[in-house]
Amino acid sequence: MKLSYKATTQDGKIQQGEIDAKDINEAVFYLRNKDLVPISVVEQKESKFTVNDLLKSRASGNDLVLFTRQMSSILASGLTLMQALLILKDQIQNPAMKEIVNGIISEVQEGKSFHEAIAKYPKVFSSIYVSLITAGESSGFLDKILSRLADNLEKDQKLKSTISSALLYPVIVVILMVVVMVIMMIFVVPQLTGLYSNLNIPLPFATQVVIGLSGFVTNFWPLVLGMIALGAILYRRWVSTDSGQLLRDELALRIPLFGNLIELSILTEFSRTFGLLVGAGTLVVQSLIETADVAGNKVYKNAIVDVSKRVEKGITIGDAMSTYGIFPPILVQMVRIGEQTGKLDESLLKVSEYFERELEGKVKGLTTALEPFIMIVLGIGVAFLIVSIITPIYNLTSSIQ
Repeated sequence: MKLSYKATTQDGKIQQGEIDAKDINEAVFYLRNKDLVPISVVEQKESKFTVNDLLKSRASGNDLVLFTRQMSSILASGLTLMQALLILKDQIQNPAMKEIVNGIISEVQEGKSFHEAIAKYPKVFSSIYVSLITAGESSGFLDKILSRLADNLEKDQKLKSTISSALLYPVIVVILMVVVMVIMMIFVVPQLTGLYSNLNIPLPFATQVVIGLSGFVTNFWPLVLGMIALGAILYRRWVSTDSGQLLRDELALRIPLFGNLIELSILTEFSRTFGLLVGAGTLVVQSLIETADVAGNKVYKNAIVDVSKRVEKGITIGDAMSTYGIFPPILVQMVRIGEQTGKLDESLLKVSEYFERELEGKVKGLTTALEPFIMIVLGIGVAFLIVSIITPIYNLTSSIQ
């Protein structure tokens, strides 16, 4: 069972926390072995799981940014790691994040280092996050590393928000267009089909196509849903393989307009994270290997891993990257300058800012260009449906006159 305890240390300080034990006696025995004097040990009561709890049941990116920023500020003020964690525990609102911090506190109280404690939560703290914390603890500059890490996380959140905002409008329009078409096919067209069959009039080709699609969807909707489900399952299995994922990511980079956005997003994240790891004192080869997972694209991941292998054999980073066309000349040149001047981290952070500006400009341009394009496509689709439905009625009216 999970128990909450309150105890005093040998120097009289109050300590609170949680512990897993079979019963209260076992918990008291454990605390005394840790040179703690138990004041109270009570069983935690399970609270009812509300809808609000469900909405907050996962630690978000904003929670991680806030945790990192606050830890940096508290440690910079001169407080110890344990004091910082205890202060943060009382300030966190998200139940999931509070539970994680409680777990970290328990691990640190048992003598584990900070990076070992957070490594038990890989879904919240990435391998890069853990590596940076490890470097910070080793160098004694944990507060500064946390500050840089918070800056990086904030920029990452801003980048994702920018892309999401740009894609929100076209996604909503497409979804609404699909919903309208489905409603027309299921409810409107079948009613008109009966009317046309009773009137026994010749139908234009466009009308026949619409009626045929409507009949197929109406009569064979289980088959349609089954085909969609089967397609989704087969796609997931295909992309779970290395060859499938590689082909999918290659095609993604070739999509007109969007492919360039994906490329700029990857380059921004790669250069920023790589520079952060190098600046924290992580070995270059290890930094490249860890940064490969950040790319989120198999093409770039394979290239970065290969670059790390070439660097390990003695080739410079710039020369190793120049063998791949997916790394633009400005990135290769900045890396070479950083290697020559001994300021690789600064060069990488500067080029990441360049890519970020380019990406923001592309996103704004894409948003402006998509609006008229979507309206044209939407207009063509609506016009096709209207013409298909109205033309037979118009022909009938004309013949009667």
